[in-house]
Amino acid sequence: MCNKHSEIQQNPSHFEGSAEEKVTAQHVQANFMDYIKDMKFFDPHIHMTSRTTDDYQALADAGVVAIIEPAFWLGQPRTGLATFKDYFSSLVGWERFRSSQFGIKHYCTIGLNSREANNEPLAEQVMEILPLYLYKEGVVGVGEIGFDDQTPAEEKYYRWQLDLAKEANLPVQVHTPHRDKRKGTERSMAIALEHGIAPNMVIIDHNNEETVKSVLDQGFYAAFTIYPFTKMGNERMVEIVKQYGSERIMINSAADWGISDPLAVAKTAALMKMKGISAHDIKMVTYQNAIDAFAQSGQINVEDFENNTVIDQSKTFNGNTILRGGQQPRIDKNAIVIR
Repeated sequence: MCNKHSEIQQNPSHFEGSAEEKVTAQHVQANFMDYIKDMKFFDPHIHMTSRTTDDYQALADAGVVAIIEPAFWLGQPRTGLATFKDYFSSLVGWERFRSSQFGIKHYCTIGLNSREANNEPLAEQVMEILPLYLYKEGVVGVGEIGFDDQTPAEEKYYRWQLDLAKEANLPVQVHTPHRDKRKGTERSMAIALEHGIAPNMVIIDHNNEETVKSVLDQGFYAAFTIYPFTKMGNERMVEIVKQYGSERIMINSAADWGISDPLAVAKTAALMKMKGISAHDIKMVTYQNAIDAFAQSGQINVEDFENNTVIDQSKTFNGNTILRGGQQPRIDKNAIVIR
């Protein structure tokens, strides 16, 4: 058992498993950086609270210049309002600082996730404090919200948060359920339209081949999560871009505490280039569309990450630093990529 687990790659392949795809996977895993030289990436859904500074370093080296971290379920239920307060505060505080120490611009979306919406006594309390965070610097949307088990409680708090988004004029980042996805996706869109929210203000996430056409036809943004073995593989994503083009389509890693890969966006860009997808379409789905969607918040200024970023790891946040012991700070005033 232990030997079997030790053989699993730290960042597993996203590929589906045919002989040809496995060869491609091995090549991309080993050489993907050669294909993405001078490219910039924006990952609009990644949970860096669950990741290490090594992941930030790898993201910077791969050309990821900006990210969005949605509020989400931490793996076990939170038991009190104070834990939500601390978590939301970390998204607009410490994590934003930690990302900056590697030259990556950090944004977030704030919301009550669908799993914890089913704890109604606690959910009621969380809803009361959400407006305190939605107007903070760096908050580019309400999310990730939507359906999980598709319960009445989930719908109640989804609707409530749509109203908050409409009042704040913020984009909405919608989590579509893993089970009965088509039904949950259609219901999510119908409710958003019912609340008078323009489709271009809504990012429908975790799409697949079953949902993409309807999402695009109705004018919503379609986000795809490249997550090993579960949500969407690279080969499938290439075929979707070939079929539907790049308009209103974006990809993300949703890397979190599970078996996931923070470099999924960069690796997918490499595969797209290998498979003949145009440079324009690659840029749109790995960078520009995410910016266009979430910049509607008024919080994103591309000059903050398109120009060379000043990195000074001697800085502190509330007296704390990412450095430990005798580690020396890196002060780099010229390059985005940290060596």
